[in-house]
Amino acid sequence: MRAEAGIVAEDDGRGGTRLTVLRGESPLLLRRTGRPVDGGVTVHLVGGAAGPLRGDDLRLDVVVGPGARLEILSVAASLALPGRPAPPSRLTVTVSVAAGGTLRWLPEPLIAAAGCDHDVVTRVDVAEGGTLLWRDDLVCGRHREASGAVRADTLIRYAGVALYRHELSVGPGAPGWDGAAVLGGGRAIGTLVAVGADLPTAGVPAPDAAVMPLAGPGVLATAVGDDIRAVRAVLDPLCAPRQAAALP
Repeated sequence: MRAEAGIVAEDDGRGGTRLTVLRGESPLLLRRTGRPVDGGVTVHLVGGAAGPLRGDDLRLDVVVGPGARLEILSVAASLALPGRPAPPSRLTVTVSVAAGGTLRWLPEPLIAAAGCDHDVVTRVDVAEGGTLLWRDDLVCGRHREASGAVRADTLIRYAGVALYRHELSVGPGAPGWDGAAVLGGGRAIGTLVAVGADLPTAGVPAPDAAVMPLAGPGVLATAVGDDIRAVRAVLDPLCAPRQAAALP
């Protein structure tokens, strides 16, 4: 299956945000679901079909214009499934945030079901003066299930310069996976990248978590746990709207 989806958010000239583009194809269906208190717009990703399955090629493009404020959530976790013998499934996400624009990307976790083979490629460009909150959570297999294979390649640039670059491979074929070298035996991992003003203060909020400043106007928070609840306990408080958090 091949599917594309796109969102373009622009300042409406009255202190709010309008969506000039909101299009999707199953399984990447998009629904406008509300307006945050700051005058922005909330959009939910709605799974219109099972997957991604092996062989699927999915693409999501997001553009946030000057002064626009956009929040992207999802109604449920994304489940990468094995499917028929085929090349790996692939999701490519490209994002552009203009100066004065704000994007909050807070979807539910990706679950790597046993036997899946899935690639996620993320490219985010934030102009100087833009604001970004980017959350990615990954769960290695369903309950009492071995992890499938997932490779995540993420690059976030600010003012044209690389701010955060990370590659993560889990499941069969991942270097060190059998020896628990990847997540130290954990079954879930979450990362949060904040770019712009009101950044969390660097610190260590939990034994298997860290908050670190990036070489630029950004902060990285990451947590590993036996399940997604441990990850959420660390990262969810940092995602509260308008939060300039100092960690406990």
